[in-house]
Amino acid sequence: MRNRFGEFLKELRMRAGLGLREFCLQNEFDPGNYSRVERGMFRPPHDRAIVERYATALRLERGSDEWLRLFDLAAAERGQVPEDIMADDELVDKLPVLFRTMRATQLS
Repeated sequence: MRNRFGEFLKELRMRAGLGLREFCLQNEFDPGNYSRVERGMFRPPHDRAIVERYATALRLERGSDEWLRLFDLAAAERGQVPEDIMADDELVDKLPVLFRTMRATQLS
């Protein structure tokens, strides 16, 4: 599986003009572990609070496109549907149609 979550984390950090060690020091992250996440050696964290810490440290605005993309990439790489989607019964009911559409198969 491609490391989209880690690549996006690195892109955001680089865009902020911060080196890995500097960023980790400023935000009290373990540089070795954070580096492994960026390089795809560790999967995205299961704990939403950790992903929120990353998003906050990267100065992403809560609810912005980049914020949502970070959480969506984390969920996708863990093989999950994002929590906010699963919390909405109306959207959950539509998931089978979405899955079939993505597979390009017709509904019976």
